[in-house]
Amino acid sequence: MYPGSSLSERQREAAVALFEAGYGAKVVAARLGVSRTAVRRLRHRWVLRGAGALIMKPKQSFSFEFKLEVVRRFLDGEATTAELAREYALSSPKLVETWVRKYRREGEDALRPKRRGRPPGAPEPPEGELSEVQRLRQENQRLAAENAYLKKLRALRAQGRK
Repeated sequence: MYPGSSLSERQREAAVALFEAGYGAKVVAARLGVSRTAVRRLRHRWVLRGAGALIMKPKQSFSFEFKLEVVRRFLDGEATTAELAREYALSSPKLVETWVRKYRREGEDALRPKRRGRPPGAPEPPEGELSEVQRLRQENQRLAAENAYLKKLRALRAQGRK
């Protein structure tokens, strides 16, 4: 099953069979009693890849240059998102729409690959290398937390909770 899809394997197979029989997304959703949005997404994949829409494609990563070329072709009016997705064997026209939206909002840099995880920061200096002010601030924070904990404990005991 596609991650995030509300359709089961059987429902997707039935939907594709109905698409192939000529039914639209609205009718298919009503017949199967499922979300129109999920059926509409499946129909877009079906239009793009036919019965291959049932086969989950492995997640791909694309280079900055590739994304930029696809976005520029769309913005120049050379092709629609569906045509570009079909031509470049992309999983969905939504992928092209997402790239275009990012490009319009943030420019070319939005299409560049981003590093995963937490950004690298300055490592904490070892305990012995802290300045006097930093050491006193840390101790002050620890004592303030300890004080708050003890106040809360006293309040709970006064209420008879502990």
